[in-house]
Amino acid sequence: MDVKIVTVLVVLAVTVSQTSETLFPGAFNCCMKISDEISKGILRRVERFEIQKAGGLCHLEAVILHMKGRKFCVNPWNRKVKKMMKKMKHKIHGSKFHVRKQRRTRITKQKEQKQ
Repeated sequence: MDVKIVTVLVVLAVTVSQTSETLFPGAFNCCMKISDEISKGILRRVERFEIQKAGGLCHLEAVILHMKGRKFCVNPWNRKVKKMMKKMKHKIHGSKFHVRKQRRTRITKQKEQKQ
């Protein structure tokens, strides 16, 4: 093939891939396969997770576990994964409610009479 044709085809392929990624960002982040088993060591290092629904561009239900620069797609019905998700939600939402509340002072009858 001529060098000019090959260059045009390469530029065209790069342009199409970047455009489609911009137009359909979720299509390239879908889990295509899920793992039924996952080690406790991986679950301990999970920083955050996402739940992938089986609709739209992604055709598979999954939990996407994010670790430093890596992601794992696992079965959402796995007991270990459910337990880890519950702990992380509790840790995130629970920390907001541990704020120390200001004490209310009781107004007694004696204080009311003085005022």
